[in-house]
This record gives sequence, C-alpha cells and structure tokens, in this order.
Amino acid sequence: MMQIHVVKSGETVMSIADFYGVERQALINSNALVAPYKIIKGQSLVVPTTGNEYFVQPGDNLYDLALTYGVTSSQIATLSGISPYATLNVGQKLHLPPRKKRNIESIGYLQPTSNPIKPALEESARTESKFLTYLAHFSFDAKRDGTLTEPPLGNIPQIARDNRCIYMMVVSNLENGQFSTSLATDILQSPAVQDKLINTIISTANKYGFREVNIDFEDVASTDRVAYINFLNKVKSRLPQGFILSATLIPKTSSNQKGRFYEAHDYANIGRVVDFVVIMTYDWGWQGGPPMAVSPIDQVRKVINYAKTVIPVPKIVMGQNLYGFDWKVPFKQGTMAKALSAEAATNLAIQMTNEILFDNKAKAPHFRYTESNGQKHEVWFEDARSIQAKFNLIKQENIRGISYWKLGLPFIQNWELLEANFNVVKRA
Repeated sequence: MMQIHVVKSGETVMSIADFYGVERQALINSNALVAPYKIIKGQSLVVPTTGNEYFVQPGDNLYDLALTYGVTSSQIATLSGISPYATLNVGQKLHLPPRKKRNIESIGYLQPTSNPIKPALEESARTESKFLTYLAHFSFDAKRDGTLTEPPLGNIPQIARDNRCIYMMVVSNLENGQFSTSLATDILQSPAVQDKLINTIISTANKYGFREVNIDFEDVASTDRVAYINFLNKVKSRLPQGFILSATLIPKTSSNQKGRFYEAHDYANIGRVVDFVVIMTYDWGWQGGPPMAVSPIDQVRKVINYAKTVIPVPKIVMGQNLYGFDWKVPFKQGTMAKALSAEAATNLAIQMTNEILFDNKAKAPHFRYTESNGQKHEVWFEDARSIQAKFNLIKQENIRGISYWKLGLPFIQNWELLEANFNVVKRA
C-alpha cells in the first residue's frame, strides 16, 4: 500500500520511516530524495507501507480516501470503528480493506530537443514506458506540400517495443517551432495536399512501427472548423485496419466558447470521429502569465465535466503536466517563468525556504523564496497530493485515462502512485 505523508516540523526521513515501519532506503527511493536527505514542513512523501493501516493527513476525508483506495467510505468506517460521517483528525489511525484498482490507459509524450536524442531522455523513456500504454513521439510536423518533417527517433521505436507500448505518431501543424494557423488552412482547404499528407503519414507509420496516429492541430482558424472534422474523417477512413486515431484538444468548458484557440476544436464532432481524445488540461498557470497552479483541479474538473456531455466517456483522456513554473514576482507582463520538474521544484524549496504550502481549492503545492539580490520568486508545481487528486478525478468520472506532457521531467512519486492506483493496460 502507498500512503502520502505530509511532513511536519521536526520530522526527519528516519523518524518517518520508523513511524511507518518501512526501510529508510525505501522511503528515499520512492521520493528520489537527495543526500543529506533534508525534508521540510509541508513536503509530501510517498510511503511504501505494507499493512492496511492509514494515518490521516491534513485535508483528508473519508470520501476522498475511499476514491483513492477503490473502496467505500462505509468499509473504511466499519473496519476503523467510526461513523461514516465522522470528521477525521490528523494522525488518526484508520484501517483499510484491500485496495481495488481499475484499468486505465496512459500516454507519455516525448519531445526530443537535440539530434541525436540525449541519453537522459532515452533513459527516461526506457524507465517510464513500463507505466505507459502509449509512447507518443512529438512531433512529425506537417508541411504545406503534404510531406512531413521527422523528429530524431534514436532508440525510441525499440524502447516502445521492449516495453509493449503502442508507438504513437504525433502529427502537428508546427512550423518554425510555433503552431501555424495558415499552415493548417493550407492543408485543410486542399484535398490534394490532404491526400498526400495522409499517404505520407501511413508510409511513415509503417516504416517506423507506429500503430497510433495522434493529430495535434492547434491554433486552427475558426473558419476551418468543419474542414478539420472532414480531414479527421478522411484520416480515419484511410488508416489501415488495426490503427488507432486520436486528436489533441484545447481545454474547453462549453461548446460555444469564444477565442482564437477554442472555436475550431468541436468536441462533439471530433469525438465522434476519433477513437479517443487527449485534452490538454493544463497551463492555466503558464510561462507568460501570472503565477498560479498549472493544472488546478477545480478547472480541470470543469473541462472534464463539459467533455462528458458531448464525448463518450471511454474516449476521454485527461492531460497532466509533469512540470511546474518559477515566476519572478511581482509578475511583469512580457516576462517568462522558468519551467522545472516536480523534483527540481521540491529540491529548490528545500534549499531556499522552510515550508511548502498547499492550495486546497487548486490541490496544488507552492512556495515563495527570495534570491540573495532581493528578487522574489513564486513557484507552483506538482506533488504526490496534487497527482492523487487527479487520479481520484479519473476514478470519479470513469474516463479512459491520463496523458503526460512530457517525459524527461523527473517525478518518481507520480509513477509510484500511478502503479498503486491503477492497472495500466498494455495493448501492444
């Protein structure tokens, strides 16, 4: 069993390991702790416990615990000798029935930024592919003549095969590093270019062993809304038998949502065409905006709740960021935050401050620190608590699964908890 423990003042790795009766090294490994293993108040740790005892943490309630462990509130209450409506106290000991796990699909996106691919990125793909249904290679950039610009592949096709991952080919409208509205229009308004592009996609997929095609066309003009659906229909009809087609969607909360990025992504009609959709439920807090949670649970829930009204639930995959951002504050328009992994953010907090705070509405950790030159910073990132909240949302809404952007950003707590919460389907 996995328990999330929120560090209190004065606790150490040794004292926490002793309290739960686990090996110190197991606690270190499950959280990628760095020598000399300093921890701070408010930091969340994943504890690999072996029994059925659970010790209540700040913010816990029976409903969320029941979701986490795949049981009912009544079962926990009965085993623990308390009322199902009882208020829980931090540190209170509960007894849990055996955990029940449901099947989900998971996707890990990989974006090489060098040629050849950096060994560390290949190693991340190798390590994390065992937790994935699909290994998604970003991006095969569509060109105006219907050909593709290929990313470096390195050993990724073999890594996908070795780990029984369906190898996903991501086709985008990236041009010069940016999603291009005019490129999308040139493709979507030309049947000849579309035919050539689809032929290129199929031949490339067969060449490298892809069996899933993900169309990631973003910043598509609203006037191309119907043309985009027709293009997806054409791709679907032309793909060889056994291939899977998915589409990436901007997060929306209504069918008539206005704005440059939203209008061409018709959830209902795209959902009818493809085998599943990947919704990018992140970047409320983004590099060029003011500091806030990257994927606040309340906002993610609104998007998933809307998607369920127009897309079959088994077709919905929720996006999840593996990164956070470090903003200089006060925020100034035109400045860009620094991206960092969950583990890098935690280590920065340990180095620069003495407490990690947690926003219960967003279900997201954050902290502030000041450089030696007086520059203040605010950091929002992901931890075990924030990722468990997303896992509980997946269970509550019974959607298909989760998609990670992107591999190469260390977050061992996520993978430990993914395995503890779900049976990840392997279809390859």
